[in-house]
Amino acid sequence: MTRRQVLRSGGGGLAALALGTAGLPAMAGPLRPWSLARLGPLQAPNELGFRLPQGFNVRVVAESGLYVASGDVPGRLDYRWHSFPDGGATFACDDGGWIYVSNSETASFLGAGTSALRFDASGAVVDAYRILGGTNGNCAGGPTPWNTWLSCEEIDFGRVFECDPHGIEPAQERPALGYFKHEAVAVDTLFGHLYLTEDEGDGRLYRYVPDGTDELGRLNLSAGRLQVAAVDAQGYVRWLDLPDANPGLRDTPTRQQLPESTAFRGGEGIWYSDGQVHFTTKGDNRVWRLDTNLNHLEVIYDAATAADPMLTGVDNLTLSSGGDILVAEDGGDMQIVVIDRWGHMAPLLQVVGQDGSEITGPAFSPDGHRLYFSSQRAAALRGGDKGLGVTYELTGPFARFLAPA
Repeated sequence: MTRRQVLRSGGGGLAALALGTAGLPAMAGPLRPWSLARLGPLQAPNELGFRLPQGFNVRVVAESGLYVASGDVPGRLDYRWHSFPDGGATFACDDGGWIYVSNSETASFLGAGTSALRFDASGAVVDAYRILGGTNGNCAGGPTPWNTWLSCEEIDFGRVFECDPHGIEPAQERPALGYFKHEAVAVDTLFGHLYLTEDEGDGRLYRYVPDGTDELGRLNLSAGRLQVAAVDAQGYVRWLDLPDANPGLRDTPTRQQLPESTAFRGGEGIWYSDGQVHFTTKGDNRVWRLDTNLNHLEVIYDAATAADPMLTGVDNLTLSSGGDILVAEDGGDMQIVVIDRWGHMAPLLQVVGQDGSEITGPAFSPDGHRLYFSSQRAAALRGGDKGLGVTYELTGPFARFLAPA
């Protein structure tokens, strides 16, 4: 029995919110022109073990434990890429280049934290460096509108750190965002709230309401209210203020402080776009959508009710500039799967021969034409899934399938 077949039975709590879905929205209709689900069938595996749509290519940009290769200078840069790469994001630079940041989901003494790859305008790697250290189990996180990276510790009573992608300003702990087993965070640019997932079997969905802005005009991440979601049978959310956002080891964990709050089965990736927050829960293989204006929550994909579940092991996610959701699999079929705005699904890529790994950190370059991601326990130069991780770049005719600006 495959992992996909095993996980089909993962229904569980909040079942009422799945009404009207059968794995996908009931009325997806014909494929629209502007959809990454139209990329076409995956081809045979290439030399790196990737099955890609016609016209797409993938390259290694960093391998854990090895010096990062320079794209335009002979030899290698003097920075060893971190192990077990996880959540990531990109940031535009003034010279037309960009930065990809990536967390390291390991222990502090093994180099946990966050590293960055700097690309020039042509896409060549020109620098690599650390932007956060001394932390543990940095799983995912999220970018802010003011171009910083929020790195989350996925450990009991874990913390959130705000990092400078350029590595100039020191990282700052943000206790106001709570102490719990953090997974990821997304910033609502319309209402000025932050949404956070918790990777526990009975984890919660959190919202942070800042006390205004700080001295730089940014959302105040030093003072505010941390809230937890309570969802009714129709999917409407009430936000309850937590009594203690920063419990100690002897105190009641945040997820247990308000029994009337709603449990989610292992919160994973989360992303905000155009008034909606999308997130995944791995325990029941669901993708959720929260309308932040109506405070209404619905399931848009449920592997347990899908006739032939294409997507299992749901984990990190991101959105394209056209609104397509890209969900990376932890296990499953080792795919990144597209769910477009109308509910159509298709695999964007699949890696074979790395069944003991997981796909992590999907993030588009600022222009939307390159996709960065990692295979967390792969070994590119040795093959298979017995390594410390590899970070890749996917290129191809993305622009053909994205709605014009």
